[in-house]
Amino acid sequence: MARTGNPLPRRRFLAGVAGAVLAAPRAARAQAAGKPPRVCSVGVTPSDPALLRAFAEGLGEQGYVDGRTVTIDDRHADGQPQRLRGVVVALVRSRCDVLFARGPGALTAARNATASIPIVAVDLESDPVAMGFAHNLARPGGNITGVFLDVPELSGKQLQLLRELVPTLSRVAVLGDPLLNAPQFRATEQAARNLAIRLQRLEVREPADLERAFEAARRGGNRAVILLSSPLVFVHREAIGSMAASRSLPAVSMFVEFAEAGGLMVYGPSLREAFRRCGGYAARILRGARPGDLPIERPEKFHLVINRKTAGALGLTIPTSLLQRADQVIE
Repeated sequence: MARTGNPLPRRRFLAGVAGAVLAAPRAARAQAAGKPPRVCSVGVTPSDPALLRAFAEGLGEQGYVDGRTVTIDDRHADGQPQRLRGVVVALVRSRCDVLFARGPGALTAARNATASIPIVAVDLESDPVAMGFAHNLARPGGNITGVFLDVPELSGKQLQLLRELVPTLSRVAVLGDPLLNAPQFRATEQAARNLAIRLQRLEVREPADLERAFEAARRGGNRAVILLSSPLVFVHREAIGSMAASRSLPAVSMFVEFAEAGGLMVYGPSLREAFRRCGGYAARILRGARPGDLPIERPEKFHLVINRKTAGALGLTIPTSLLQRADQVIE
């Protein structure tokens, strides 16, 4: 699903390529000096422990064991995006061998902070070519690679699943970050028009917006909620599940962890697998690969997960057709 997108500005791309030529030997020098290489993970919020373990597993599968043959240093901006730049700049000055950017905000801050340190990213909101992170998907060039998912039509599929679950569905709220989720908002609106469903757009930028958004969804007479992908939704998935349940609103997300935390339904990729694959990319870079030579990956499988207990609490009966297609049913 390669995209041409807008070409990188020539000066920025050439600077990135020049930096990438210098990037690969950095870890080799650290290892030659007898020090374990240092991989610095950074995001707006603290890493989810299970996801950080998956990243470490990806490193470990290629011989880099955290605390022995590699050091994973996890940093975050305390949930405040405006602090990311300072956190990333401090990491760059501390001479990380590889930066692991968790999310689009961290990736943008890392890209702006260094053209020489290799960056591995997990970004489920951005088109890497259109955003200038890569020249193309097969050979990104520069110092950035990783796992990206820019499939805005995913929310349209989620809307279809909700209609299958609630055949009389006529009003749905869609909740997302206007900066991160603009393509997803547009795709959901198009899917809603195709299904003759009225859509209410609810914008959330910070945790304080969530309660207000769900109350607006209830007042608007919506019968369900679609949660677009964002770090905010992932981190606060348990609270979001409770907010939806208390208002008798079926909610669907792309994060498997949402259903595990009590959400009704999930359709999307495995974040654990994405983090594990990023760990593998970090290991390959530590062995000497250049990030610009490593193709950007896309999730290969999308999981349908249904929480039957939550469905019962909402008074919903899951159709047999959905249960038969589900990859996991939580009882």
